[in-house]
Amino acid sequence: MFWLESLSITAILFIVFLVIIPLSIVIYLYYYDRRQKQHAILRNYPILGRMRYMLEKTGPELRQYLFNDDNDGEPFNREEYLHMVLPGKYLNSVIGFGSKRDFQEAGYFIRNAMFTKQNEEMRVDNETLVETMRYVVDADNLFARQEHREEIPAMPWLLPEEDAIVIGPDCAQPFYVRSLLGQSGMSYGALGENAITALSKGIGMAKGAWMNTGEGGLSPYHLAGGADIIAQIGSGLFGFRTEDGEFSWERLREKAEIPEVKAFEIKLAQGAKMRGGHVEGQKVTEEIAAIRGVVPYTTINSPNRFHQFEDYPTLFQFIDKIRDHTGKPVGMKIVIGSQQDAEELAAFMHETGGGPDFISLDGAEGGSGATYQDLADSVGLPLHSSIILLDDALRKYEVRDRVKVIASGKITTPDRAAIVLAMGADLVQIARGFMISVGCIMAERCHTNECPAGVATTDKKLQQGLVVEEKKFRVTNYILTMREGLFRIAAAAGLDSPTKLDRHHIIYKDERGRVFPVDS
Repeated sequence: MFWLESLSITAILFIVFLVIIPLSIVIYLYYYDRRQKQHAILRNYPILGRMRYMLEKTGPELRQYLFNDDNDGEPFNREEYLHMVLPGKYLNSVIGFGSKRDFQEAGYFIRNAMFTKQNEEMRVDNETLVETMRYVVDADNLFARQEHREEIPAMPWLLPEEDAIVIGPDCAQPFYVRSLLGQSGMSYGALGENAITALSKGIGMAKGAWMNTGEGGLSPYHLAGGADIIAQIGSGLFGFRTEDGEFSWERLREKAEIPEVKAFEIKLAQGAKMRGGHVEGQKVTEEIAAIRGVVPYTTINSPNRFHQFEDYPTLFQFIDKIRDHTGKPVGMKIVIGSQQDAEELAAFMHETGGGPDFISLDGAEGGSGATYQDLADSVGLPLHSSIILLDDALRKYEVRDRVKVIASGKITTPDRAAIVLAMGADLVQIARGFMISVGCIMAERCHTNECPAGVATTDKKLQQGLVVEEKKFRVTNYILTMREGLFRIAAAAGLDSPTKLDRHHIIYKDERGRVFPVDS
């Protein structure tokens, strides 16, 4: 044992730390797993079983960062993710060498014009510049990336006032929209206050766009940036409830008196869930509970549908009553499941002369902070199918001119937005693209209150990572690059405004190379 005596105390402690303690833990786990009765693999193969569970636990991260190709992975692959991150950070969407799209696959393409439009021919308002911040890369090598942030005036790419989309023109207070895209419904509670505040400030700085409160009610954080607001009313009536859980017309009137609130939306369904929302109790802080009118730290499950109406006649009566009380446009959020559903809605609008001022149409591919796999995968139609069904039905029954359609469902880049606008939407709205712009890394922990990026969590410690004064500029930049891209695509199609895109301007190509017009 002479060698042991010659070792210093430090060396002995190092050996204990490096060998003996880990070995003791392994031995303990071996005998513990041999005796437990819950997992057969661990009972039969304690060491290998532990390794298996460790690999399974880290599998999503390993696939995302090491094994998936740039064009593999869902709900968004690495390429799609970067197309949301980089414009927000660098105010730039230029790529090098060529597209990574698989042109052998079936898909939609935008028809280019033989004679495109010049920039000076575009119908766009770029007069008042937006003061924003972007990052500039100083050095980029294997071990370090050096960059600095600089202030820059950027063009807003707004619709001219005369081209504004008018929602509810016959209302006492119509909603004039000068941005073809806005933020889809995301509730305070599903997202933390830092994320909501950054979104509000970023959208407010970009001008012309809007943010939807989601069904969690209107919070001070939604109002922090002065952005235009669509206040959503869900089946749980959060923010619009009496103490007994009934609809409060007084609370509705209070919201309507807030200048930023431009419209109200009744949420019947969402692409990822044909039911009410779900929030885990640990996310329901006392502040969130007060805003929603519920008990703190109690899991919330909204009813599957409203108790205030049960068919089109009672729904339209509810819409009319809200419009009368507020003087502002009222819409509804739906998911289309068939041609029959679209035609029944349009026919009743034609028959009664009533109905919503706008329809928020969500595709089955839409996201959610918490839902069930079976609902997310197989209930409702994807957006490209349902937008055509709805637009056709509204035109067939001659009511298309009095209702605006706002489409959502994995619309994250200008080309995707252009295709949906051409298919029949008046406006598009985005949720996950905005989440990613404020730092979401697609950890898929939204429902656990453990979002590592501090976005989909109300945990104060985790939210410290999300710095509002930095992320708000990324939101602004994401909006500006999206709007610029829409005008760029319109110019390539020979149009002076993306508002003029229609089905004539898109083509569908199948996997065999055959092309089909969409307007036939």
